[in-house]
Amino acid sequence: MSKQAHPRASNAHHLSLRLLTACIALAALPAANAVEMTAGDWKIDVGGYINAYYTSVSCGSEAVGGLALAGRALGCGGESSRTTIGNGLLPNALVTKFSTEQEGYDIGGQIAIMAHTATDSAIDANSGVDVRQAFFTIGNGDIGSFKLGRDYGVFGSNAILSDMTLMGVGAPVQATQRGRVALGHIGAGYTYLGNYGQIAWTSPDLNGFSATVALVSPVGNNGAYESKSVPQVQGQLQWKNDSFKAWVGAKTQRFYNQANEDDQFTMRGFEAGASVTAGRFGGLVNVQAGTGLGILADGDQEETKSTNWLAQGTFAITSKVKLGANYGISRNRDETLATGGLKSNANATIGAYWQITKSVTLALEGSRTRSEAFDGTTVDMNGGSVGGIIFF
Repeated sequence: MSKQAHPRASNAHHLSLRLLTACIALAALPAANAVEMTAGDWKIDVGGYINAYYTSVSCGSEAVGGLALAGRALGCGGESSRTTIGNGLLPNALVTKFSTEQEGYDIGGQIAIMAHTATDSAIDANSGVDVRQAFFTIGNGDIGSFKLGRDYGVFGSNAILSDMTLMGVGAPVQATQRGRVALGHIGAGYTYLGNYGQIAWTSPDLNGFSATVALVSPVGNNGAYESKSVPQVQGQLQWKNDSFKAWVGAKTQRFYNQANEDDQFTMRGFEAGASVTAGRFGGLVNVQAGTGLGILADGDQEETKSTNWLAQGTFAITSKVKLGANYGISRNRDETLATGGLKSNANATIGAYWQITKSVTLALEGSRTRSEAFDGTTVDMNGGSVGGIIFF
């Protein structure tokens, strides 16, 4: 039985747009032909990536509340259908990396500046620029590596790095692709890994095993909730070899209502997953569960309990052409006022990815995104995209 909308849920669509603009570019993506320079003992690399996709979507008219990615408000930007030429899951980025060795320590760092392709205006300044990464690292083989600065979170990083739609679009949500990026499986398979000020430690590699622990600057929840003196904690343990990787992770933070400190909750998230490569076949499975994980950002549905999972299979037809299919769903396990009646978002995507050169990859994708309410109402968004990405 549907509950009356929570007072804070009335701003869900507006807040979701603000949260969604925090989507995604990842440090682990290689620059194909980065410009390398040396200055004394320092090596400096300048590279990046640019992408654009022709995307067309159509949305049903059924009303599903909350952060319904397939609904007309978010999925089609308020229309029944829409077309955009814009970014996929990745924005455009200029990435500068630096590294050196001093007195037995490996020192490095990175600054990444991101920008988007599509806007709703042909004359307004396209000035939406993010500096999502600005950090340095220090360590060695004996003590591991320490990272200080702003970077992506640990929790959820393996899922999004392994998502085939990182080279494409995934869920082509128009409320975010027009003015930022598409969503891949964010909100429909995993939560966004987030950008945080942080101090993190990664252990030395021990026969394939490694651990990462991060203290990250705690974040608020859509203006209603805030953090206090205790930082958010994230951690991950993983093992990998040349063809297989498995991981477990967790994160936690306390949230306090700004208007009533007795109204508080603790976000607790847990994750497990694995990826495998066997000849031409690749596979991935990842599961997240917890309280306060949110659909798109930490605590955006307050203390709602939820689960996310993603499954994927890919097959390389040739050394340059790969086919793939994946399915992800983010499901609220209980109907709280903060959900706005939303039970789940799911996305299924099939894609073909052609690496024309070592720098340029073309992608063709088709997808269906479905949002379901607790009362059984469903709405679908059908989408297709074609375009490409270049790494330099």
